[in-house]
Amino acid sequence: MEESSKVMQEQRMNLFVTLWAKRRILLIVTAAGLVVSTLIAFLMTPLYRSTAIVFPAATSTVSFSEQRNAKASSMDFGEEEQAEQLIQILQSSKVRDKVVQQFDLWKHYDIDPSDANKHFKLVKEYNSHILFVRTRYGSIQIDVLDKDPQLAADMANKIVDLIDTVKNEMVMERTVPAFQINKRKKEMLEAERDAILKQLDSLAGLGVVPLESRANLFQAYVETKSAEDKADYKERIDINLKYGALFDGLEYERNEKIMKLSDFNQSYEQAESDANTQFNHKFIVERAVVADKKDKPKRLIIMLLSTFGTFVFMVFLLLIQDKIKELRKLS
Repeated sequence: MEESSKVMQEQRMNLFVTLWAKRRILLIVTAAGLVVSTLIAFLMTPLYRSTAIVFPAATSTVSFSEQRNAKASSMDFGEEEQAEQLIQILQSSKVRDKVVQQFDLWKHYDIDPSDANKHFKLVKEYNSHILFVRTRYGSIQIDVLDKDPQLAADMANKIVDLIDTVKNEMVMERTVPAFQINKRKKEMLEAERDAILKQLDSLAGLGVVPLESRANLFQAYVETKSAEDKADYKERIDINLKYGALFDGLEYERNEKIMKLSDFNQSYEQAESDANTQFNHKFIVERAVVADKKDKPKRLIIMLLSTFGTFVFMVFLLLIQDKIKELRKLS
């Protein structure tokens, strides 16, 4: 135990002696690292951060069902699933393309339109300047970094506004065709009902009456004393006997169509609402404001880390150099 302790002390002493002997070159290189890192830090373009915070909405529709889930209220905040969906929309090319076009980011990021890798460079710059993060509270934080603080705030607020625009476009790609199908179905049911009503009107014009009224015709025929009235009732009875079954069948079909149309109206109203209403899909907690202080670079941190890194690197380099000399002497 004592021997190992002595060995460690000797190694420490050798390390100190080596560093002390090389103190001049160590200080010169470390100072050079400080100067270089200082120049680099002050040459870096300062970036300003603007932040907006939104909560996803729990639902993106108005329900017409009486059995509506209580969690589907338009006043409820979304949970983890809705937050993840919202992040996917924010990271989509639909949002990115609109932001790029609105703020002419090709020019702003100095990307040559004729460059073969222009899309790769644009996406790289975009993703390094615009960040979407889900917070521990379930909200979405939208951070925009840019050398122009006003532009950073404008871009963050524009992205917030694009949430509704893009999601409504995506929703309408499905809801509009669904509404068109429901509309055609409703028109078909109404046309079938109207055709039945037209036939019933024609039969009623001939003197055909509903089933419950036909018994009165037979009773009136028996009770009447006038030959003329008997002939009239006889004619009406014959017409009802001839067309009565058809009339009853049409009445049954009419009632079925009316009930079916009444039940279908709820589905139709839901589809119409989904297709024609522009919903708000988020709650805005905080809009972005113009930053009055730069966010990056942290010059002091860059200088300290670079200087410390240079010092550590030189220590290892000198120790390796000293070890190589020892090995050469032994060989």
